[in-house]
Amino acid sequence: MQANAVRSAASLARPRFRREGLSLAILVFVLVLVALALVLGFAGCQRQAPPSAAARPPAQVAVAMAVRQDVPIYLDAIGKSVAREAVSVQPQVSGRITRLHFADGAQLAAGDPLFTIDPRPYQAQLDAASGSLAQARAALAFAKIELTRAAELVATRSIAQEEYDTRKNAVDVAAAQAQQGEAAVETARLNLEYCSIRSPIDGRAGQRLVDPGNVVTANSGSLLLIQRLDPIYADFTVTEGDLTAVQRNMARAALRVEVRLPEEPERPLAGELTFLDNAVQDTTGTVKLRATVHNRDHRLWPGRFVKVRLLLDTLQGAVLVPAAAPQLSAQGPFVFVVKQDSTAELRPVKTGQRQGDQVVVDHGLAAGERVVVAGHIGVMPGGKVHVEEQAARSAAVAWARSIAHGTAAWDATWR
Repeated sequence: MQANAVRSAASLARPRFRREGLSLAILVFVLVLVALALVLGFAGCQRQAPPSAAARPPAQVAVAMAVRQDVPIYLDAIGKSVAREAVSVQPQVSGRITRLHFADGAQLAAGDPLFTIDPRPYQAQLDAASGSLAQARAALAFAKIELTRAAELVATRSIAQEEYDTRKNAVDVAAAQAQQGEAAVETARLNLEYCSIRSPIDGRAGQRLVDPGNVVTANSGSLLLIQRLDPIYADFTVTEGDLTAVQRNMARAALRVEVRLPEEPERPLAGELTFLDNAVQDTTGTVKLRATVHNRDHRLWPGRFVKVRLLLDTLQGAVLVPAAAPQLSAQGPFVFVVKQDSTAELRPVKTGQRQGDQVVVDHGLAAGERVVVAGHIGVMPGGKVHVEEQAARSAAVAWARSIAHGTAAWDATWR
């Protein structure tokens, strides 16, 4: 009995041991596969890892040197050209226009004839007034003769004093009538002169509004608009926040102005600030200014929009770099400075006003340092760079021309 029980128990234990051995083998096999996968994956990552910055080839860049130069401090605004003088020509007498003496758009001088109104009625009025004046003067002369006689007779008591006074009054009345006649002649002469309408100013004629043959009425309706183009005004506005700087610099000296046409930014016209309005506009928060600009070649035209630059002061010894050098990041503007060991340093800077193709660097850069102006995309902070000689020469030439052009333009504008 006992032997049978032992054999039965042994027969039951052998399948259990076989199952546990099989499970252990499977577990070991799975662990081996996992370890192999990790090794292969790590090796693949090692093969695909990018090379370090030190292993990168030098970035190809073009550089320019920061320079020191005096530059203007300015305010830019959009303005409008306005004629310095504009005259709407109106007839001062009524009549029919008989002649036209100018062409539309002609350049006129003060006194040039424009229109002729039929003068015959006014010539007749002048002749009539002249006749009345001659009659009044004759009456005055006769009254004076009678007064002289009366004075001799009253001295001998040949006539009464009343008679003398009457003749003296007749002289005064005749003198007043003669004076009235002179005024009538002067009025008739002026009306006759008004028949010849002349240009009151130097300027350019616009389109005529009345043709010969039309009858015009005195002081009613415009015949022509004449505008003086040289000098010309440039009206513009600045914000009330800039008003204090404008007033402060106006107190020291007359402020200069540069006026440019939108399509000719490189050809400024020099002018001077001549008017500052006496109030800030409630609706816009701006104040109106006016510059007077020489316009000898008539480049500026009344009613045309222009770009106005008001020069407030001069910034001495400003550091300038090409406008392509500063880049923008989330932390603000920066430049890549090329050091002596041909590595690039990312340096935050504070930029100021733009000066043509240049920009002022207020802080973070010194004159003489080299900055990257092309090829930024391949530059890594601290990485090596290779300055392309041809690009560097081209950039240097362009930079020198920009500096020279800016200085020459500044001098030529204000010479």
